[in-house]
Amino acid sequence: MEQYKVLVVEDDREIREGIEIFLKSQGYQVFLAADGVEGLEIIEREELHLAIVDIMMPRMDGITMTMRLREKYDFPVIMLSAKSEETDKVMGLNIGADDYVTKPFTPLELMARVNSQIRRYTKFASRATEAEKNDRVHVIGGLELNEDTVEVTVDGKPVSLTPIEFRILALLMRTPGRVYSAEEIYERVWNEKAINTDTIMVHVRNIREKIEINPREPKYLKVVWGIGYKIEKQP
Repeated sequence: MEQYKVLVVEDDREIREGIEIFLKSQGYQVFLAADGVEGLEIIEREELHLAIVDIMMPRMDGITMTMRLREKYDFPVIMLSAKSEETDKVMGLNIGADDYVTKPFTPLELMARVNSQIRRYTKFASRATEAEKNDRVHVIGGLELNEDTVEVTVDGKPVSLTPIEFRILALLMRTPGRVYSAEEIYERVWNEKAINTDTIMVHVRNIREKIEINPREPKYLKVVWGIGYKIEKQP
């Protein structure tokens, strides 16, 4: 069985080593870094499956580090934030983090998020080998999503989505016109009971910024107030 590699980037040595102990007990291979600079150096050397990144760190913070790694890598990133860093947390999701855990957290909570993200990421990476192509290319107007090649284009131009954004958009595009609640999107994309649906709103906003000509007047991804989200059928 493959041993998954997890990077922990945290300037507090006690927290960093505590997370390492729990990850190793779950069978993960662990790499440690004290700031974003060290973290990026490890990412260049190792083929990682997930990173746990603290927001507030010296030299290079977690937001900057995540922006840099997202230029080249698509493995999941879980951000660690203090309660006082609410705006940073939202910014982290905006620039490509997949999830966040607020300090203080229990080891069980963090491990559940890690296991869940690894499960989804490995499933996502192998998805191109599955199923029939006809059922996996979705075209709505000028918006096209191919589940086999994991590509999205708008009017023929490629759009770069994070793995989570891709899965949300694929879910909505499979059944245009159908409205999904935030809870349903969470449970179908994350494959677990919805705990925090705030992330859905942030991911939807990110998708809109990337696929809509005018995100304030969206053509494709619509909000149905009080109910949820849908991809609009196109004439």
